[in-house]
Amino acid sequence: MRTFKKAAALIMAVVVTVGLMAGCGGNTGGEKGQNGQVYVYCFGDYFDPELEYEFEEKTGYDVIIDYFDTNEELYPVIKNNTAQYDVICASDYMIAKLIDEGLLSEINYDNVPNASNIAENVKPSFEEFDPGMKYSLPHTWGTYGIMYNKSMVNGADIDSWTDLWDEKYAEQIVMPDSMREMYMIAGKILGYSMNTTDEKEVTEMTDLLLKQKPLVYKLANDSARELMIGESAALAVITSGEVLYSQELNENIDFVIPKEGTEVWTDCWAVTANVTNKEGGEAWINFMLDGDVAEDNFEYLTYAIPNTQIADLTDNPVLNPSAEVLAKCETLKNLGAEADDMYSRYWKEYKSK
Repeated sequence: MRTFKKAAALIMAVVVTVGLMAGCGGNTGGEKGQNGQVYVYCFGDYFDPELEYEFEEKTGYDVIIDYFDTNEELYPVIKNNTAQYDVICASDYMIAKLIDEGLLSEINYDNVPNASNIAENVKPSFEEFDPGMKYSLPHTWGTYGIMYNKSMVNGADIDSWTDLWDEKYAEQIVMPDSMREMYMIAGKILGYSMNTTDEKEVTEMTDLLLKQKPLVYKLANDSARELMIGESAALAVITSGEVLYSQELNENIDFVIPKEGTEVWTDCWAVTANVTNKEGGEAWINFMLDGDVAEDNFEYLTYAIPNTQIADLTDNPVLNPSAEVLAKCETLKNLGAEADDMYSRYWKEYKSK
């Protein structure tokens, strides 16, 4: 099915090529490379690859794209300027860190008219890491929740993070191999913020996670989806962007945002402070915010893309939770080096036992 999605995205890209530039800004395009090069640094496989060529055709820029796996891999590259990029994709907390350290440029909205397509429901979360969207604009967004197999839980009402502590699901639970998301889950159960820097609370959260650890089948991130599709596990903590694709391949799969609340995340495009082609970087962002491009990316990724032009495609509670649900959510914050060290110390304790 993923291969089909890529093929479908390619067909869509060809179909919309003729009319796409009407929404992509003032550049009329032309021969590849005539307007210079744009260097992009992005998470791997995070947009329809055919759009790279479409961008070049429509804008006249020559785009060079490098990929990374995690925000932590991106950070030293941008911090130390070991490779020079014009535009990057990074997560909310990393955007905040880069802003604090003066590593991003303010966006010139005159070059990004498609920012008018950004959906309203994603904007409040930006107040936590980039107030006023001065430095970044959204690519995708979502939440973490529990994906579960309805047949394997025998009709149980899965609605709480505490369900992951139920011994009847021993060795059928997949937890995220991610420090902050694990502490988010424990914190929500205990009533603590996922951004707490109180060591006493972090200690309690670690103890709670250690109590659950014997029930865990595996710690996994990307592979959690495949484990659920293949019915190797009954429950998994997973991001909402993986749900629609998984349900296409296994009709028994369902998803819930637990009643205690969860993390809402946003991955964003931003222009670096050491940019060499700022207009080109902003042209890339403007292109990605075009309605037809957003549709191609949604069909390819099945992640929520907060674009008003595709609101009908993403109008479901998995991709666009209600205001009531979002009110219980938090955004991951950059806590600083001292707090990061503290969390890492307790995470190592958890992993070692």
